[in-house]
Amino acid sequence: MHLFRQRRKSISVLVILALSTFSIISAPAHAAMVNTAEILKQSKNNFDRDRINTFLGRSEVQKHLLNWGINPEEAKARTDSLTDQEIEKIVAGIDQLPAGGGALGTIVGAALIIFIVLLITDILGLTDIFYFVKKG
Repeated sequence: MHLFRQRRKSISVLVILALSTFSIISAPAHAAMVNTAEILKQSKNNFDRDRINTFLGRSEVQKHLLNWGINPEEAKARTDSLTDQEIEKIVAGIDQLPAGGGALGTIVGAALIIFIVLLITDILGLTDIFYFVKKG
């Protein structure tokens, strides 16, 4: 305790110097009006970035990236450095992709429906298309 009382003056000077230095170095705050459109745009940009990061986080996407020789972490780092306009363009492209995976699935589905309809009509005796269907 005796040592603290002896150095009280030097400690006080150091504290005053440190506080003065921090108050001089820090920049003053500036306030400005922000309109709602800017806030909504920033919110949409953050949502779009989160959407792309979620897409890149899916296991199927990471598997395809690895098959193409792309490190998923590097792809995420690159998407984090994109501008807002580039993010909007990518999200617009994602929105235009077919949900089912492509035309092949549509063609196979349509062929399967046609086959089932023709099979049912052949079983009912309305058509005679398939040789393996025994008529009653």
